[in-house]
Amino acid sequence: MNTTVSVLFYIKRSKANNEGICPIYARVTIQAKRFEFSANKYVNPEKWSSEGTKVKGTNEEARTINSHLDYLKNQVLEAEKRLFKKDIKVTSENLKNELFGTTETKRMLVPIFEDHNNKIKELVGKEYAPGTLERYKTSLSHTKEFLQWKYKVSDIEINKIDHAFVTDYEFWLRSVRNCANNTAVKYIKNFNKIIKLCLANDWLDKNPFANYKSKVKEVERVYLSEEEIQNIIEKDFKTERLSLVRDIFLFSCFTGLAYIDVKNLTNSHISIGIDGEKWIFTHRQKTETASKIPILPVTQMIIDKYSDHPKSNNEDRLLPILTNQKMNAYLKEIAGVCEIEKELTFHIARHTFATTVTLTNGVPIESVSKMLGHKNLRTTQHYAKVLDKKVSEDMQILRNKFISLEKPKFDVKSS
Repeated sequence: MNTTVSVLFYIKRSKANNEGICPIYARVTIQAKRFEFSANKYVNPEKWSSEGTKVKGTNEEARTINSHLDYLKNQVLEAEKRLFKKDIKVTSENLKNELFGTTETKRMLVPIFEDHNNKIKELVGKEYAPGTLERYKTSLSHTKEFLQWKYKVSDIEINKIDHAFVTDYEFWLRSVRNCANNTAVKYIKNFNKIIKLCLANDWLDKNPFANYKSKVKEVERVYLSEEEIQNIIEKDFKTERLSLVRDIFLFSCFTGLAYIDVKNLTNSHISIGIDGEKWIFTHRQKTETASKIPILPVTQMIIDKYSDHPKSNNEDRLLPILTNQKMNAYLKEIAGVCEIEKELTFHIARHTFATTVTLTNGVPIESVSKMLGHKNLRTTQHYAKVLDKKVSEDMQILRNKFISLEKPKFDVKSS
């Protein structure tokens, strides 16, 4: 067995008594981590060999102390062997507990989860969005419910969390909570962050997620076509309420901003861009990434329309936006009036900007990604996959090139 444990004896001169006699200490090191304990022996510093880490000479005193030090070293190595036999990871903490017979403090899941959430709460607005905190609070609530359902307990020791725990938790989310695939995977992902925290602190010896695999299913994003957008623009709504919701929805269709980002806009977010035109300069609340969007004519018309609106002025907002719940409720009315069969929600405006307004009209995907405030291009590529119309147009160009050729490049010979 190749030991990872080293034992070094030394004298602690800072604790010398009035006669200059120093206590001997043992230092046990395991993979750069260490703990120390007293050997309960004392020696004159002049008789101590720092190189040999023992008492010099062969007299009775030297033989007695050195024999005791050898005994202590053997005790440490025996404790290491016992950990191996028990299949317990040899760490500084585990070896110390085994050597001195102390019981390791039980670490419970719920307090660790709560501490994690409390730290996120303190950083909301700095490193995390409010929605992130809410997701982890919901994840903790689900975890507590699962513990009651599966084990009839309110908490569990983290060292009892294994692969079966994770798979049972996922089963509970899908069956009892009736979560869709992607929702269940997200809750498991949140739980995995707590497990990673435990592993990083050496509170867990094995990773219960080691053999676990889950996959987020790609969801087809709903967006409006040019005809549907034009239908909404041209529709004459009889109530000011629906007209307002229509205008703010269109504002998002032509800027790509999510509800919360539109709500947070003020006049200070509008400035002159690199091209001398008006731009919106903001940061997405969800990801804290910068989003810089040139203002299109439709967008400017909506801004001008509500520049003197009492609600905007009183709340220092660019637009007099309603709550997300009311916006979505009224958008369903708008869909009915405009005979749009899609389930219209405010977030569809963001998808519409990414597809119909920009990508379909030839705006490069890199520019779209920048305006949407995506952290990486892969997120934006999900929108590009659904553009059958753009694929058709691109292939028509290729088809026309082949038609214009005098002689086909590819001859199909019959066998």
